[in-house]
Amino acid sequence: MSEEKSVAEERRALGGEVSREEKMERIKELVPILNQAAMTYYAEDREIMSNFEYDRLYDELVTLEQETGFVLSNSPTVRVGYEAVDALPKERHGSPMLSLDKTKSREELRDWLAGHEGVLSWKLDGLTVVLTYEGGKLAKAVTRGNGEVGEVITANARTFINLPAVIPFQGTLVLRGEAVISYSDFEKINAKLPEEGEKYKNPRNLCSGSVRQLDSRITAERNVRFHAFSLVEAVETDGAMLSFHDSRMEEFRFLKDQGFTVVEHFLVTEATILDTIATFEKRIETYDIPSDGLVLSYENMAYGRSLGRTAKFPRHSIAFKWADELRETTLLEVEWSPSRTGLINPVAIFEPVELEGTTVSRASVHNVSVVRSLKLGIGDRITVYKANMIIPQISKNLTESDSLEIPATCPVCGAPTQIRQTQEAKVLYCTNDKCPAKEIGSFVLFVSRDAMNVDGLSEATLEKLVDKGFVKEFTDLFHLDQYREEIAQMEGFGEKSCQKLLDSVEAARNTTLPKVIYSLGIPNIGLSNAKLICKHFDYDLDQLFQAGREEVSAIDGIGDVIAASFTDYVADPENREKLERLVAELNIEKPQESGLAQNLAGLSFVVTGSLVHYGSRNELKDEIEARGGKVTGSVTNKTECLINNDVTSNSTKNQKAKELGVKILSEDEFLEKYFHETE
Repeated sequence: MSEEKSVAEERRALGGEVSREEKMERIKELVPILNQAAMTYYAEDREIMSNFEYDRLYDELVTLEQETGFVLSNSPTVRVGYEAVDALPKERHGSPMLSLDKTKSREELRDWLAGHEGVLSWKLDGLTVVLTYEGGKLAKAVTRGNGEVGEVITANARTFINLPAVIPFQGTLVLRGEAVISYSDFEKINAKLPEEGEKYKNPRNLCSGSVRQLDSRITAERNVRFHAFSLVEAVETDGAMLSFHDSRMEEFRFLKDQGFTVVEHFLVTEATILDTIATFEKRIETYDIPSDGLVLSYENMAYGRSLGRTAKFPRHSIAFKWADELRETTLLEVEWSPSRTGLINPVAIFEPVELEGTTVSRASVHNVSVVRSLKLGIGDRITVYKANMIIPQISKNLTESDSLEIPATCPVCGAPTQIRQTQEAKVLYCTNDKCPAKEIGSFVLFVSRDAMNVDGLSEATLEKLVDKGFVKEFTDLFHLDQYREEIAQMEGFGEKSCQKLLDSVEAARNTTLPKVIYSLGIPNIGLSNAKLICKHFDYDLDQLFQAGREEVSAIDGIGDVIAASFTDYVADPENREKLERLVAELNIEKPQESGLAQNLAGLSFVVTGSLVHYGSRNELKDEIEARGGKVTGSVTNKTECLINNDVTSNSTKNQKAKELGVKILSEDEFLEKYFHETE
């Protein structure tokens, strides 16, 4: 991969001219290559390219960024400072962001042009964001909000994986676009959810929540992308407005030249628009970015502005929504599928129908509330469609027999079920803690990165291993070699994949006691709690087995609830036996003393906001813990000090610290007082 030369490289080597656009495309090629190389080197301890090759490509990237003035937000040349806030500030938009009028008629869309040229583009299904660049750098990002007032998410926007952090234009640039999460990334994120999590319903909900996080580190983990769809203003450094000859196509070209990913768009006329719509319709079958329609705007923006607006909509653009293709069919059964959280999800099975070019026979019904609202019964005549032309859904129940019985027992283990009211709806749960469906969840947690870190062992593979009887308890994972031939013949496997799995399991034998304790899935015991408990008992398993509830609860940062969970677990003879068998399979390393003065022993700190001397708050947390201190998430009367570079802010943490008389120190003040005095 890294040895292949780009067109730009080859042309440069031959002494030819390389266009600015080619240089920017090369930047977009280099950034993911270098990031992948760094990730595999530092996180996975393996190399996909030599240091010489990495340095060569890195130097090329630096040169190209200097020549073009274009730097991606996730470029390895940029050090991202993550930020956490107590609340997202609100800000009023310079001009209202109005909704668009809609139509589902292709002919109406064609007639709307009335002889004028138009620009037809995707209507992406994410969260609309307004960006402001000053002097070539991202200065502000604000969500659409209610159209009048949005939320400021600048720190989060800086983590969007395709957003330029630096652009060539040095004036003031304001643009709008859609923050989105692709279907493929959505599926990967859902697949990695921890045991206690529930899957997100769709990419739009996930994106909205990701963009509006209070901690930008979480946004950074979600692979949010930005697709520009309109330019609000571009003002030169001398105050002159940049002219695009009132052409929307020219605006798109300008935004693309600045390095932004722009929505796919085509110039159309009344004669060509229907064919272009058909092109989009065919593309949506494989398009990885969520879209719920198209947007048609007049190419001549002056003409569009001259039309004014109605009370609700501007007249320069109109949205086209895909007309849902409905099919009538018969409900054959409702399959209740338990998950690793104990949640039992209903799935409708119906007579197969053709929808949007594919055969469909299943659709999620989500929860008990939806089942009841649709008044479902076996044999009912229902209409089904594909939401956004992709996800099968029940549109309406024509019969409404309301005769479907909610299962009283779990379809997997036969234990009683229970209907619980969540914030949004009524859902069905299995009450059996030993349900095999939940057991899969315990294995997922056991092999996760913060636990035993068995690289490459997915939930789907675990399900296969459990179904075949290869894995019944944790220790069985360390004896998979006896099933080598059978695993190599499993779907999706082969000799190499099997060997890779066995190597990962073998590598997982080398671990620490806190990770082992966390991997057991004891209620309320996270990795940080496990570290505190193990450290108190000098990483001695026998001492852990003898631990009393009072002694554990007295550990600073633990408390009664966590202590009860831990001591109840280790007091159970069956659990202790399982843990002893597991430990016998492992090489448990006792953490080495840091060698640093333990001057922070017994002290608790809270870290908030962005940092200057550390790449993340976790880095500072690790160093505080190495000196015997503890970092918590909230300010209490036991807090030694709050570390916040914005000491004068009115954030919730600052207010709480002032109320309790807790010191608020900047990063420099903290380092000077607590670190430097011991050196």
